[in-house]
Amino acid sequence: MRLLQVMAGGEFGGAEAFFIRLVLGLDQAGLEQRVVIRKHPRRAAILQAGGVETLELAFGGIFDLQTPLKLKRTIQEFRPDIVLTWMSRATAKCPRGNFVHVGRLGGYYDLKRYRACDHLIANTQDIAGYLVNEGWPKDKTHYLPNFVSEEKALAVPREALYTPDKAPLLLAMGRLHENKAFDVLLKAVARLPEVYLWLAGDGPLRAQLEAMAESLAVRSRVRFLGWRDDTAALFATCDMFVCPSRHEPLGNVIVEAWAREKPVVAADSLGPSALIEDGQTGLLVPVDDPVMLARAIRYVLNDENLLPHISRQGRAAYEARFTESIVVGKYFQFFEKVLA
Repeated sequence: MRLLQVMAGGEFGGAEAFFIRLVLGLDQAGLEQRVVIRKHPRRAAILQAGGVETLELAFGGIFDLQTPLKLKRTIQEFRPDIVLTWMSRATAKCPRGNFVHVGRLGGYYDLKRYRACDHLIANTQDIAGYLVNEGWPKDKTHYLPNFVSEEKALAVPREALYTPDKAPLLLAMGRLHENKAFDVLLKAVARLPEVYLWLAGDGPLRAQLEAMAESLAVRSRVRFLGWRDDTAALFATCDMFVCPSRHEPLGNVIVEAWAREKPVVAADSLGPSALIEDGQTGLLVPVDDPVMLARAIRYVLNDENLLPHISRQGRAAYEARFTESIVVGKYFQFFEKVLA
């Protein structure tokens, strides 16, 4: 079986991070594959260091004629049985050929660029339902979850980020965008004078969020970390993970927290509500409600029984559904099914 994976993703993002994990996981499981990505030297270096042949292309706009030609040439040379395309641009630029074309979606995208696909993968059950509701054939719609790394690392020294050793430390991460609702989290932190927050990520709202932290008088307790590569170390350091998102189709970060046995408090948006069993694998609070978010955080921090309980239950949920071996196995089963 030969697999060609094509990713036209951005600089950062959850899909891009999972793409790397899946490529390397399938390679370690013995699948013959090649990869084509949008130009990204660091991503290419990681994949090539893992032993995966990687081609970087521009994946530009309508005037980029070279990417489709080079992609077609790669397909002709490699002769894949399956081409798995990530993102609508990669899917739209994929030529037709003697292979099974699979598109992978991590959101509620317009399907007009996916019409040439033979099958579609959704990484949540709800997205799979959306595809069927949009008219995609049910027998060609497949739910395959993501997996996360359970890499362990030494904790980041708190003094390096001017954080007291005994202060309760919250961790949040993601793109600094309205959907992630970090403004709500800052308002919750303002109600928790003993709590510190490390916020890992970057994006268009960074200056606005920093100004809000100043106006709420919490700037001295909030660390804006930018994009980080040491997420395992950040999880090792924090006391709790918080996901305040207004809109979150999946919530990879919740599964990452589960893998590290960290308690989770999240807004009751689509992805977290599908993942979390409230009171068991985490706590859910109403979307856009800083008062309830602050109460839930304080409740978990102060309840010596609840905190270890939801930490253990989250880890159990991870082990049951989201390990690398489980998800890679599901992908192999899927590939065999569509080639049958």
